[in-house]
Amino acid sequence: MYIIKVKGKAKIPDYIQLRDEHFVLIAYFRADRPLKDLHRYGLEGKETELATVIEGLEFGKLQKLEL
Repeated sequence: MYIIKVKGKAKIPDYIQLRDEHFVLIAYFRADRPLKDLHRYGLEGKETELATVIEGLEFGKLQKLEL
């Protein structure tokens, strides 16, 4: 799974994208509310680790998500 932080513009907020090994979009959520509905993406119980990864992400840089 891969993660990328997308910079918003004006009234559009920053977003986080989760993509599978084929880079198909599997999740798209606001960066300021990332810990909602994680069970949908198979990440339940990994809230603190994911929050740490999101804080350290640079905008527009794809990163392999290893939790």
